[in-house]
Amino acid sequence: KKVKSADIVLYHKPSMPLAVVEAKANKHEVGKGMQQGLDYANLLEVPFVFASNGDGFIFHDKTNPAQLETEIRLEDFPTPQQLWDKYCVWKGYKTEHLPVITQDYHDDGSGKSPRYYQLQAINKTVEAVAAGQNRVLLVMATGTGKTYTAFQIIWRLW
Repeated sequence: KKVKSADIVLYHKPSMPLAVVEAKANKHEVGKGMQQGLDYANLLEVPFVFASNGDGFIFHDKTNPAQLETEIRLEDFPTPQQLWDKYCVWKGYKTEHLPVITQDYHDDGSGKSPRYYQLQAINKTVEAVAAGQNRVLLVMATGTGKTYTAFQIIWRLW
């Protein structure tokens, strides 16, 4: 069974995905990969999706309900800072919470990184604690990496 993955994920930091980019051959329409990108964006809970055929881009921006999709040129591609700023507003982050929310993950040099659902559990827990929430409940099945997830949460909050 082949695991599906986005063509490209743009990150603010290794622990914070911002956008999904789906690339198709230029024999396809520019927005051909948009639905696939939206599916990955929903899994990663990111508001930005770019679809491209190499000749142009369609930009899907959930932070702007007035204009969800726009065709853009490469030179109009948002900067990492522009995406991060819009993402922070979309998530409702407060400036005083950013040092906790953006804390790095523990890296032991093995190259191991969280799976997408662990990433979500860790980030949502850290966001909740940073916002002052006293209790958080995580429900994870056997074999899904509960110990690793709990360790990363503790590492980021410590």
